[in-house]
Amino acid sequence: MKKLFVVSALAAASGFAQAQTVNVICSVQAEWCNMIGTVYARTTGTKINISMKGSGEALAQLIAEKDNPKTDIWFGGTGDPHLQAAEQGLSLEYKSPTLPQLQGWAQQQAKQSGYKTVGIYSGPLGFGYNTELLAKKKLPIPKTWNDLLNPALKGEIQVANPASSGTAYTMVATLVQLMGEDKAFEYLKKLHKNVSQYTRSGTGPIKAAARGETTVSISFVHDAPGEKINGFPVDAITPADGTGAEIGSMSIIKGARNLEAAKKFYEWALTPAAQEMAAAAKQFQVPSNTAAKVDKNVPDFKKIKFINYDYAKYGASTERKRLIAKWEKEVNSLPR
Repeated sequence: MKKLFVVSALAAASGFAQAQTVNVICSVQAEWCNMIGTVYARTTGTKINISMKGSGEALAQLIAEKDNPKTDIWFGGTGDPHLQAAEQGLSLEYKSPTLPQLQGWAQQQAKQSGYKTVGIYSGPLGFGYNTELLAKKKLPIPKTWNDLLNPALKGEIQVANPASSGTAYTMVATLVQLMGEDKAFEYLKKLHKNVSQYTRSGTGPIKAAARGETTVSISFVHDAPGEKINGFPVDAITPADGTGAEIGSMSIIKGARNLEAAKKFYEWALTPAAQEMAAAAKQFQVPSNTAAKVDKNVPDFKKIKFINYDYAKYGASTERKRLIAKWEKEVNSLPR
């Protein structure tokens, strides 16, 4: 009888755990999203529903669902759209007790948003390239932004569309801050001649470069080592004349149907163990928790020339809309 009671109690406890659900938009690479879903469900008993979307698409979905949110947590993706979600009242203020354990840039992201988002990783923007194709075409490795304008690279570059990709918007905002807006858009018009495709996802171009579908990509360089580990002839470099970096972020959605489950997931995602899963999924950003181990494949930030990226200005909705509209009108409408 006692044994039956214990079994019944365990079954009830298991049933209670399984009753918890959390709905997550995941804006990192698929392997990491899938690993998060599997590990979190197994270790907590929580049912986790994951929808994979680029950060631009994720923001669009949250805007569309504003009056009836179907998402509890938005995990990953460039920080600018997360700041825009905070500005538009789409995310919830939440001060994690873990904040003091995070890198300064992660804490700054939280403070800047009114504690409606938090930095979970950081990674620099640069160029991916297929080493075999460069050698075959006898092309030099592009080391500066100007190198991408080489006429020999006509049709050889892929980059994402800034309207759907946070990676590409980071590129536009980086160039504007590096060169000044007028010169940046003149540059983008020239670059347009060498671009074969604007992909929806920011990770699309580096995957295309890895598989020999394009020679060069404009990507976050932390996406290259994973492709290389998988056996593809790909490498990456950051431009010597300066670059920006993303602060990948996480937000709880205002009006979340499963708020307590969302907070539990949020706290779990800030732990060193959870953040170290990125490297296990062949993703090599700098984790925001200072106690998390930094994988040897993570780019050495000390060797990279960073611009002083203004996350507040370029994370604002009006600035993003203005720059994307300008890119659509002045760049994307041009023939190639």
